[in-house]
Amino acid sequence: MTVNYPYKRKQAPASNQKTVDFGKRGMSFEDDLERSNAFYLAADRAVIHKKPTPMQIVKVDYPARSAAKITEAYFIKPSTTDFNGVYKGRYIDFEAKETSNKSSFPLDNLHEHQVRHMEKSSQHGGIVFLLVKFSQLNEIYLLPNEKLKIFWLEYKEGNRRSIKKNEFATHGILILEGAYPRVDYLNAIDGLLEKT
Repeated sequence: MTVNYPYKRKQAPASNQKTVDFGKRGMSFEDDLERSNAFYLAADRAVIHKKPTPMQIVKVDYPARSAAKITEAYFIKPSTTDFNGVYKGRYIDFEAKETSNKSSFPLDNLHEHQVRHMEKSSQHGGIVFLLVKFSQLNEIYLLPNEKLKIFWLEYKEGNRRSIKKNEFATHGILILEGAYPRVDYLNAIDGLLEKT
C-alpha cells in the first residue's frame, strides 16, 4: 500500500541504494501502549486511546468480492499527537516516540504542529507529555511538556539538536516496564500530579 504524507516529497533512492521501510518504526512501543491503555480501561482507571489519522483512500483493488485491498491512500492532514483521553478528571495528551540512539533523542523526530498542539493542550489544563523509549537500553521516560517546550525552543533557535538521555533522567520520570500493564505511565502521571 502506498501512503503519502502531506507536505513532504518522497525522493527516489539511487539505483545502488537499498530502500528502507520506516513504516513500522516504534510500532512495538505503540502496541505496548495500546495494550496498557486497554488494561487501564478494563480496570476502570482511565480512558485513553490512540488517535486515528484521517486518510483519504485513493485506490482499492478487488481481487475477490470479500478481499478488498487498499493500495493507495493519502493523509488528509498532519496528525497532532499519538494518544489522548481522561484520567482522574483531567485531559491527557501525549506523543510516543522510540529511538535506537543510546545517548539522546533527536528533536527532528517531532513536528512543529505536534509541539504547538501539546502547548495549547497544556495551556488549557491538560496533562501533556512526551514518552520516549530508548530501545537499545530498554528505558522509557516521561518528559513533561513544561520541559519539552524549553528544549524545543532551544532547538528552534539552533542551540540544540537533541535531548540527552541524562536530561530525560534529570527532568523526566523513568517508567519501568512490567506485565500488567506493560508500560505503567499512569504511576508517573501520579508523580507529576503530586508535584502540582
